[in-house]
Amino acid sequence: METDYFYTIASPSEGIFTEKSSKFLAFAFQVSSEEQVKQHLNDLKKKYYDARHHVYAFIIGTKQETFRASDDGEPSNSSGPPVLGQIRSLNLTNTLIVVVRYFGGTKLGIPGLINAYKTAAKNALDNAKIIKKYIEEKIEIIFDYEDMNFVMKVIKDYEANIISQEFQENCSIICTIRLSLYENFLESLKQNHKLIIKLDEEDIC
Repeated sequence: METDYFYTIASPSEGIFTEKSSKFLAFAFQVSSEEQVKQHLNDLKKKYYDARHHVYAFIIGTKQETFRASDDGEPSNSSGPPVLGQIRSLNLTNTLIVVVRYFGGTKLGIPGLINAYKTAAKNALDNAKIIKKYIEEKIEIIFDYEDMNFVMKVIKDYEANIISQEFQENCSIICTIRLSLYENFLESLKQNHKLIIKLDEEDIC
């Protein structure tokens, strides 16, 4: 059975590694789009404008389908891929790590660079809280007030999360439900034929 959850970090975290006077500052973020990746990268480049390299790697998507690693001027595959490897080692997604390097005057060589970037990234993740997030579907339920108890019972039984609710002449609840419970949740709601269920702009009566 396909899982309906993934792991990511709860909030930004940092790590640091020093080798032969070169300083590697690592920053980890939870991200859900490449636009967010660009924003974090731009912010760090402005803050650490005098650094020689801003190496980064990220994985995005519930199936880890979007990923990239950048060496940012370091020798090919010496920095970005080791950082990406640390994200993968914890089976994370929706995660970005940027490692800012201040050159200390002594070249580290390829093995030294790999170890430095890998260790800095690992330090940032060691300082992060790893959380499980569920893949969810959004549903809007429109119903008469007299059907309130039925709707609320189904929501409670499946532990759906209510995002918004409006109780007037026509009541409306927008909620999210775990992907693995989605079909059964719908079937339970459709036992009451008076409900209107909206999914992706379509109505299911």
